[in-house]
Amino acid sequence: MAETRKNTRKKTVIEVPATDNMGRRQPQNIEMETAVLGALLIEQDAYSYISEILKPESFYDHRHQLIYASVQSLAVLQKPVDVLTVVEDLENKGELENAGGPAYISKLSMDVVSSAHIVYHAKVIQQKFIARQLITYASSVLQNAFDTTNDVADLMQSAEGRLFEISQNNLKKDFTQINPVIGQVYKDLQKAAANTTGLSGLNTGFDGINRKTNGWQRSDLIIIAARPAMGKTAFVLSMMKKMAVDMQQPVALFSLEMSNVQLVRRLMGNVCEISGEKLRSGQLAKHEWAQLDARVTQMYNAPVYVDDTPSLSVFELRTKARRLVREHGVQIIMIDYLQLMNAQGMSYNSRQEEVSTISRSLKGLAKELDIPIIALSQLNRGVEQREGNEGKRPQLSDLRESGAIEQDADIVCFIHRPEYYKIYEDERGRDLRGKAEFIIAKHRNGAVGDVLLNFRSEFARFEDPNDSAYIPMPGEVVGPAMEGVISSDINVGDDIQNPFGPSEPMNTPPF
Repeated sequence: MAETRKNTRKKTVIEVPATDNMGRRQPQNIEMETAVLGALLIEQDAYSYISEILKPESFYDHRHQLIYASVQSLAVLQKPVDVLTVVEDLENKGELENAGGPAYISKLSMDVVSSAHIVYHAKVIQQKFIARQLITYASSVLQNAFDTTNDVADLMQSAEGRLFEISQNNLKKDFTQINPVIGQVYKDLQKAAANTTGLSGLNTGFDGINRKTNGWQRSDLIIIAARPAMGKTAFVLSMMKKMAVDMQQPVALFSLEMSNVQLVRRLMGNVCEISGEKLRSGQLAKHEWAQLDARVTQMYNAPVYVDDTPSLSVFELRTKARRLVREHGVQIIMIDYLQLMNAQGMSYNSRQEEVSTISRSLKGLAKELDIPIIALSQLNRGVEQREGNEGKRPQLSDLRESGAIEQDADIVCFIHRPEYYKIYEDERGRDLRGKAEFIIAKHRNGAVGDVLLNFRSEFARFEDPNDSAYIPMPGEVVGPAMEGVISSDINVGDDIQNPFGPSEPMNTPPF
């Protein structure tokens, strides 16, 4: 047997079974529902205590939904809430009889003496409502799973999206008195003072960026955007090399565009300073094999975690990110790139709405895990249509697909390489070849401005302008790929020893 309930917002009839297939009664507590409504009708301030806990649909009894919706609308308009005003409001809406009539509403107020326990009662009603939502969700998943025409991957995406929606709609966080927050700020201040780098956040590996941001801050969502071919992925890999390989800070990278093999190959070229073309073709000279063997050891056991799941959903990301932080102590998450993510399982009127959900979820995840999250983003084609170096510089309005990205982000940065547009000098005559501008266009908690970086295209690597040439490791034999280093110690015909295996001539890569 089914009870017919009407959703007053959408004006649609929803069939809610009174029992499930096993004859079990739907989670509900009618007595507490009447107690809450009675308290609302006798005490003017009662609504303020539960307004963030309950919604009209939280009530199981359809009459109670209508009465609470009336109380809600009167409170929003700052009108008195009592039996007379609620009856009048329902009568004006044509819902008075559906809500039980004046006698029933009057009886609700007489059955309660005070609103002393209204918050507790409201929380019980909320729990029953969530339980009913989960039952409906699970029943839907079960029914769809038995249907062999459904694609399992689509079913999982839809199920995960619906569960996420239930979780988000019922997520509430209470206020915090200021004292413990002051203690946390003071603790962070002491930690920053003890840090020899003087940074309050994670060391980015770039001195200029550190000065502007004081490091990547916990719970921040950082957007790094650029047009294609500007070097977004190269920048992230350069930063990953500095953070994870050089400083041993655990880093996770979710790549939706490149496979993990492609990413590691590019990271290897960055670390070993061997061109990507040679690493792809395998046509390395003997001194380059030696250089590769000596430097690739830095990458082994580096705290780098790569996930190359294509078309990753924001819901999958949340699950994986929690595991990475819990099990591996990951301190920063990077995503390449935001527009390739999806939020399937929820309904949207446009792609802009979906991107808005993704950016909002990423900000929420950064706060939940208390780590910075860096998401790469594409820019629209407006950049290409403007002339001159200043015209080619990205602007916040160039962010692609959604203004919500700018709104949700704590920091928005752009990568701009004038050389790509065949602009080799700035307005002051300075040489721009091999240079990149890291533009901080929005900074919620600090200054905006530009940071000049070097870009070594042969290794797809960004560097600080004051970075010195690579210092060889003890006993390392290096080749001419490094500036100021001579490889005359290697003679043609010399045997190159493999540091990862038996001592024998190595004519093929050790991996």
